[in-house]
Amino acid sequence: MSVMADQSCVVRLESVSKEYRTGRTTVRALDAVTAGFRRGSFTAVMGPSGSGKSTFLHCAAGLDRPTSGRVTLGDTELSGRSESELTELRRDRIGFVFQAYNLLPSLTVEENVTLPVRLADHRTDPVSVREVLAAVGLAEHGRRRPSELSGGQQQRVAIARALITRPELVVADEPTGALDTRSSRQVLELLRHVVDELGQTVLMVTHDPVAASYADSVVFLADGRLAGDLSRPTPDQVAARLTHLGE
Repeated sequence: MSVMADQSCVVRLESVSKEYRTGRTTVRALDAVTAGFRRGSFTAVMGPSGSGKSTFLHCAAGLDRPTSGRVTLGDTELSGRSESELTELRRDRIGFVFQAYNLLPSLTVEENVTLPVRLADHRTDPVSVREVLAAVGLAEHGRRRPSELSGGQQQRVAIARALITRPELVVADEPTGALDTRSSRQVLELLRHVVDELGQTVLMVTHDPVAASYADSVVFLADGRLAGDLSRPTPDQVAARLTHLGE
C-alpha cells in the first residue's frame, strides 16, 4: 500500500497533513499520512466517522490542498499548482463518482457522459461514447434523461462520465450510499469490472464492509492517521477491523 518509490503508483501521498480552523480551534483531519496506490488497483478507504476518510480522498484528488506534505499524480506534484491548473488536471486526469449522482436533469445520458469533454472544449468521439456506455451496460439508454432511469442506472451514468476522459485515477466517495442492495451490488461489480477489464485505478471511500470486499485492499484511517490495511478483504474481516478501530 505504501510504495513511495514505485513509479507504477498512480497517486502518492507523502507526509500529508491537513488542518482546518474553526474559530479558535484547529482540527487536524490528516496527520502525516504516507501512502501510494498502484495502477490498475481497487482500494477502499475506511474508518470511523471523523477519521479523515473524505479529507484523504479530497487531498489525493486535488480537491483539497494539504497543510503540509506532497501529493503526486503520476509524475505531477500537485502542491504549488494554481486553482486553474488543478481544475484542468482534475478534469483531464481524474474521474469522480459521488453518492449524489450529480447528473443534469435537462441533459440526455449521452450529454451527461460527455460533459467533461465538452467543458474542456474537446471534440466528442462518438465511438468512445458508445464504448463507455456499453461498458457500463447502458448502450440502449443514451437518449434517455436521468429521470427515466433507476438510481443504480443513474450511478452507472456517473461512472461512465468519470471514465469518458480515460482518467489515470477514479475516485468514488460513498458511491453506493444512496442505493438499495441490488443496485449497490451492480455498481460495485461495475467498479470491479473497470479495474479488471479496463485497467482503471479506483480509490473508494465507503462505510460498508460489503462494498469494501469488492476492492483488492482496504486502507483504514483513525484520528487522521493510517491504522493498517487489509488485502483481499472479506466483509467479516473488514467489520472486525472496524470494530477494533472504534475501541
